[in-house]
Amino acid sequence: MALTQVSSNKCAGGFQKVFEHESTELKCKMKFAVFVPPKAETDKCPVMYWLSGLTCTEQNFITKAGSQVPAAEHGIIIVAPDTSPRGCNIEGEDENWDFGTGAGFYVNATEDPWKTNYRMYSYITEELPKLINANFPTDPEKMSISGHSMGGHGALICALKNPGKYKAVSAFAPSVTRCSVPGDRRPSQDTWAPTGPPGRRTMRRRWRRHTPVLSSTSSSIRAVTTSSCQPTSCCPTT
Repeated sequence: MALTQVSSNKCAGGFQKVFEHESTELKCKMKFAVFVPPKAETDKCPVMYWLSGLTCTEQNFITKAGSQVPAAEHGIIIVAPDTSPRGCNIEGEDENWDFGTGAGFYVNATEDPWKTNYRMYSYITEELPKLINANFPTDPEKMSISGHSMGGHGALICALKNPGKYKAVSAFAPSVTRCSVPGDRRPSQDTWAPTGPPGRRTMRRRWRRHTPVLSSTSSSIRAVTTSSCQPTSCCPTT
């Protein structure tokens, strides 16, 4: 699959790049950022996928986190994808900050009109790793995933539902109880619930399959979570 380089900047001895490509899963153009450490010039490197939170793009983490310095020191490639499909011309996709554009929740939508484009789970776990492994000097056996808030939810779900795929998973203030948070219903209703009764019950049952605190795995994966954010609809106090 062809990649188009959007930008490339020398950083921490390596390169911070942004690419664009046509996604087969999301049926639109997608951008991702990738930090390529100096070690990649001579050796294959492990990869960490970073999933950002609501309203973010591929730019937030690479601009604010300062992750390039330790990544260069330890020889780690960091991939930071966008948080949703964009420009799909779906009615309502740009109306709310917490659903639609910039808010893909790293799940595969099941309901029209979202299910054609909003397939972030498959994009993150299947299409993007294949793309990265085919175009960068990666070690496919050494892959980890991490994220914040909505991205923390995505990281945990991707890891727990794919035992053995990731060597480690970490989540910072993750959104982990989407099926039970009062006032946080829109993403569930619009992407999961069928039309007509018993929509709410079915919605909750489907979201339970994508709720990290209710998921289990027999994998020996290393998991780390933190909860340093203030209480919000994504970070309930109970």
